[in-house]
Amino acid sequence: MTRRVLLVDDDRDIREALGQTLELADLTPTVAGSFVEAKDHLTPGFDGVVVSDIRMPGRDGFHLLDYARETDPEMPVILLTGEADIPMAVRAMSAGAYDFLEKPCAPQDFIAVIERALDARAQVLQNRRKKSELEAGDAAARMLFGHSSLAEEMRAQVRAAARAGTEALIVGEPGSGTSKIAEVIHLLSLSATHPFVKRAAASLDEAALVAALGQATDGTLYIDEVTGLGPAVQLALLDNLEGGAPARVLAGSTRNMKEAMGQGSFSAELFYRLDMMRVRVPALRERPEDIPVLFEHYVAQACEQTNLPVPEITADHTARLMGQDWSGNARALMNVAMRFAMGLDESDVQVGLGLSAQMAQVERSLLVAALRRHNGRATEVARDLQLPRKTFYDKLTKHGLRAEDFRN
Repeated sequence: MTRRVLLVDDDRDIREALGQTLELADLTPTVAGSFVEAKDHLTPGFDGVVVSDIRMPGRDGFHLLDYARETDPEMPVILLTGEADIPMAVRAMSAGAYDFLEKPCAPQDFIAVIERALDARAQVLQNRRKKSELEAGDAAARMLFGHSSLAEEMRAQVRAAARAGTEALIVGEPGSGTSKIAEVIHLLSLSATHPFVKRAAASLDEAALVAALGQATDGTLYIDEVTGLGPAVQLALLDNLEGGAPARVLAGSTRNMKEAMGQGSFSAELFYRLDMMRVRVPALRERPEDIPVLFEHYVAQACEQTNLPVPEITADHTARLMGQDWSGNARALMNVAMRFAMGLDESDVQVGLGLSAQMAQVERSLLVAALRRHNGRATEVARDLQLPRKTFYDKLTKHGLRAEDFRN
């Protein structure tokens, strides 16, 4: 844990006495007599805490506090004063000081506050390191966008499937991006340095299946729309899996696979073999809060591909996007983003709506998503949306929704 303390006081005797107190507590003080002397130590990489007198000639402790928080908003700054000044204490805390101490301060109280501040600083820095490592090494964090709980759950399923190393089934509606999920699973797996091969099920006969498995040796074969495999190819795939295929197999489907089994068009044995792990890609209408971040990403991507400047995405435009049903899911949103980036007509996005109509669309979309998420359980939905029950039911009536219609 970090033990560094930047101690700033213009009184040399006090500075030396407090420095000795810090050293006796096994802390590592860096002392400075002014803002000018102290500021050079305050960089975004500074891993300690700041203790500063308030009343100093020139730029005072409040100026140092502002400078420290501009450098790093989460850097703890403890302010000291020689006067019992309640308004000054209030000002210090409202300005973002970690704590406020009156001089003279008992050594044990002084050290106790600093230890708490150091613990807080260490936690912040640890969280940043974890986030940085995650974003640098976790393909799920880098490639699968969205802030919703459903997006988090999907990323967790992807990571679990990657760790398992077994066959896995990826299900979602048309346009939801099952092949991208397969690629991320591959990149997170121990086979990431080996081939990733994609094939459409409808294009595979027995010979093509064997050839694809060979090309993906020690890596991953992804079979898109797996229900499109013919009966003989299904049997051949099952035989290969049972006999130890040279590659891991991931399968994707936008169809109801249990329905396909019920109709006799898909092998139940093969289904349960592929379904050892499952990743469900949620539809956009279930997570409308993810639409803005996805659209922004797709627009930036389109602009990079076409060497165009990134256009402004207004709140008005975002509201219209969130109000759509998006039956084509991510693929449809991506197409709209491409046209938006190129300044082309957006006939598939409703226009001309007033603010209240746009907000009503967004509100209805959020209600529907929460109802689906909680299987129509009204109490859980109201709690999730942080709405009083009466307000929740009023909103259902306003939008013509009934909780029971969302129960399976």
